Formats: sequence, C-alpha cells, structure tokens
Amino acid sequence: MAFDKEPSGYEKTVLSDLQGTWQNLRDTVVEHAGFTGWERVLLHIDEGMSWEAVRNLRYMNKCLLLVRNILAQGDVPDEVALWVEEVSRVLDETLQALGKGEIN
Repeated sequence: MAFDKEPSGYEKTVLSDLQGTWQNLRDTVVEHAGFTGWERVLLHIDEGMSWEAVRNLRYMNKCLLLVRNILAQGDVPDEVALWVEEVSRVLDETLQALGKGEIN
C-alpha cells in the first residue's frame, strides 16, 4: 500500500491570508481583553477559525457576523475594529476566489 507524501513546499493562498487575519484578530482581542463582550467574541473567533468553518466558508461568514454583533454592543478598541474589517475583507476575497473556482 502506497502512502501519500506530505508536500515539501506550500503555495501561499487566500486561505492562508484568511487564517492569518483571524489569528491577528484573536491576538488583538486577547491583547485588549476587558472590553464588553471580549470573552464571548473569543469563543466565536475560535469557532470561525475551526476546521468546520474552513470547510464551509458560509458558516465562517456567520461566525464573523456574530463577532460583529457582539462588538457592536460595546466600546471596542480601534485595533480590534480594524482587524474585524480586515477579516471581513479577506473573507470576501476568499469567497470570490471560491466562486471563480480558484480554490476548492
């Protein structure tokens, strides 16, 4: 029985950019912990970064919407708001790439 080999090099894709922006958002929320809803936001960020969400980007979009709704209820640090917008931008870009068949 033959085994598949792990690739020795990886191509940077919009999916890796998306993963990075979610991680930067998470790190920024932790760095500015203490604002209203920050703990709930972390839960939904982790959900948005989960394998289930990566395999279903529309589900990831719902997680991002929950994050936005929670953050809209309080006074959010500017850095957190900036990363939410960046995740949204890269997610939109990823969904467009998916629609064009550039990723599967």
